[in-house]
Amino acid sequence: VKVVESGGGLVHAGESLKLSCAASGFRLDSFVTGWFRQAQGKEHEGVSCIGLSDGPTAYTAPVKGRFTIARDITNHMVYLQMNSLKPEDTGVYYCVPASPHGTVQEMCDHPHLWPLGEWGEGTQVTVAS
Repeated sequence: VKVVESGGGLVHAGESLKLSCAASGFRLDSFVTGWFRQAQGKEHEGVSCIGLSDGPTAYTAPVKGRFTIARDITNHMVYLQMNSLKPEDTGVYYCVPASPHGTVQEMCDHPHLWPLGEWGEGTQVTVAS
């Protein structure tokens, strides 16, 4: 039972990346799934979340309008399309599944509701100015 994040890299401000979260051993769509990030020396920050099955979706203020989360139920994947990247988007991005606890937006805004650090190793995103 695990998730593996991929798709990170080094880009310049204004460019795009698409992150992937692949689940094995369980149905990812049976869990609310969130993307979180952690910049060096900082706490985990919610980025975007998607509810059970195929929605609803939620975004935190720093990424709203630039990032899009989507689920591929058949292949047990969740994606995060990141456009118009900024240097402050730099960090390690983690994909985390969790049982529902309030609305998807409430969960996304409160990282302490998630089992952070118990799943994948994350994927590094670095945005150069």
